[in-house]
Amino acid sequence: MLRDQMLSLVEQRMRNLVLPLSINFWDERELKLGNQLKVKLSVRSPHALRSLAMPSLGKLAKNYVEQQIDLEGSMRDILRVGEVLCDAGSCIDKNNGRMLNWMRHSRTSARKNISYHYDISNDFYALWLDSRRVYSCAYFKQPGDSLDLAQEQKLEHICRKLDLKAGEHFLDIGCGWGGLLFWAAENYGVRATGITLSSNQSDYVQEQIKKRGLQNLCEVRLMDYRDMPETVQYDKIASVGMFEHVGKKNLPVYFSKIYRLLKPGGLVMNHGITSANLEENGLGSDISDFIEQYVFPGGELVHVSSVIEAMSRQNMECVDVESLRPHYAQTLWHWVERLEAREHEAKELIGEKKYRIWQIYMGGSAHAFERGWMSLFQILAGKPMSDGTLPYPFRRDRVYC
Repeated sequence: MLRDQMLSLVEQRMRNLVLPLSINFWDERELKLGNQLKVKLSVRSPHALRSLAMPSLGKLAKNYVEQQIDLEGSMRDILRVGEVLCDAGSCIDKNNGRMLNWMRHSRTSARKNISYHYDISNDFYALWLDSRRVYSCAYFKQPGDSLDLAQEQKLEHICRKLDLKAGEHFLDIGCGWGGLLFWAAENYGVRATGITLSSNQSDYVQEQIKKRGLQNLCEVRLMDYRDMPETVQYDKIASVGMFEHVGKKNLPVYFSKIYRLLKPGGLVMNHGITSANLEENGLGSDISDFIEQYVFPGGELVHVSSVIEAMSRQNMECVDVESLRPHYAQTLWHWVERLEAREHEAKELIGEKKYRIWQIYMGGSAHAFERGWMSLFQILAGKPMSDGTLPYPFRRDRVYC
């Protein structure tokens, strides 16, 4: 009886909508909400009815991952339909951020969280990332740029902003599979040190250092940024796509560590995803819970103003701030399309459930960047000399050329 009532509620609610969507139920009933159908949603069991009776993007994503519902159609169409279906204005709760406690960002938790996301399979990431395996926002000088070109342009963009010079000591915090590390060493002649908490990434970078003959210029360490020895200081530091894992309460620890590792007159580039509103986690608890459970345990977003404030409180001077929000939307769509094109291989490597997690997460993130629910900023800051000066070029010609 309860199941029938729930089914009746779903059908009644859906019939008031006009969408390019058909809903197929487990008992072979079909509900068409428009004429030009672009998306097919299949309800595989009565358990999934609740997510349709009171739909939210987080609930739909969870039911898709758990294979309670199936979705067919392009990911762009699926997300547009999903937003209307959920009345996303109410799903994206701007006043419902979540404060995470420090235990979720301890050294033990951090290593476990990073391993969960990054250590599933190097071969899986290689299926859909660019040839350099850069797992962060690319930089598109032209809309038609290939992903490989856009990622090379991003690496060059960062190096130019940092004003890298041959012989300088460069630190990459959260170096991933070494894309920036190798670009900086091979193109700028710096001594490059990378750190990561991912065993898979560390092993891969070690192999690439030998393969590229960079033993005299590059090294990688499997370690937490908090454990970096301060006996060595660096001319330039980059952190790309890493500080989202730090946690708001740890931002003072994070930036004070960077300050101590940086030479006077040195520069740091912090490149990361930010919340689009001042209430911090603008995605709301429902979507945040999905990401926490399935994608990035321990991840937390803050507003760009909080990042600048945290850097400034550690006596670093911000000299350049650039939003790359549209670039990340385009990057993510490239990843989704490349992943879907290698669907069979991906599922053989990581299985159906994890495939769905990455597919819906990256597609949803692309949609979120397009809609302005999240943003991404590159923030360049420096550690002034004892006399207060900061040697940095007056003009940006070398960056934007």
